[in-house]
Amino acid sequence: MADAPLLAVDGPSLIYRAFFALPDSITDSDGHPVNALLGMANLILQAVEQHEPRAVVLCWGAEAAVYRVELLPEYHADRPEVPEDLARQLEWAGAFFGAFGWHSLVHDTLEADDLLGSLATVEVEAGGRALLFTGDRDMFQCVNDRVAVLWPGGGRTGPELVDERGVRKRYGIGPELVPDFIALRGDPSDSIPGGRGIGEKTAKELLLNYGTLEGAMANAVRERPRVQAALRDQAEELRAFKEIATLVHVPVERPPDEPTRWAAAAAAARERGMNRLAERLEGKADGGAAQES
Repeated sequence: MADAPLLAVDGPSLIYRAFFALPDSITDSDGHPVNALLGMANLILQAVEQHEPRAVVLCWGAEAAVYRVELLPEYHADRPEVPEDLARQLEWAGAFFGAFGWHSLVHDTLEADDLLGSLATVEVEAGGRALLFTGDRDMFQCVNDRVAVLWPGGGRTGPELVDERGVRKRYGIGPELVPDFIALRGDPSDSIPGGRGIGEKTAKELLLNYGTLEGAMANAVRERPRVQAALRDQAEELRAFKEIATLVHVPVERPPDEPTRWAAAAAAARERGMNRLAERLEGKADGGAAQES
């Protein structure tokens, strides 16, 4: 496992995606839905089978970081309350996925994004590689030659791997400018409004022409009146939006190597009534045992 990557998973992103993608008719023996746990397990297993990580860490955090709400009270304000059936599965997630040998990292006041970025940093500092499995575009700021994002939604082919070239293809800018880009364009999913009248195309052009958000604001006089007004009149707002979009480093330990525990995972799946998943995991466990003998 010398060059095997660390797989850091955005727990809230994947479990929400799974909950709304699969029917709540998928239940355990008590009739409680387990669709979110099953869907999330399948997503992560795709990544594990494709990339053979040295360890898997699930990151969980606050719905909205305290300091981000202080900077922008409407930050995440439009997000609906967690459905009861999902809240129950969130409570089960740590123990359920822990049986797979996948550890959970939790923070009370910062978000899962911040933990993902922090894990990537310590992994690279130790000479390793990291894969960040998330559906949050904020995480593209972490991408470099040792860190890539796994983007869900690839279907049977598994998550899409987004490297530096992939970020530039999506946005026309480098990963390091993602917070500047979000500040200018805004991010509806986080209720960040961005600059008035500045869309994706203009945000990209400003950063390509002037290098950074600060560079764009310093050269506002060169822009057409509408853009000039946004850069001039919203300067402090735009700086706050960038601060909100920029990840915070959290002191974290580099996780030790921990392979997936196929047999224990199968038992946990069967206990939750996920019999097809259990059979698949048992097959992996039997295959590993056969290789060792």
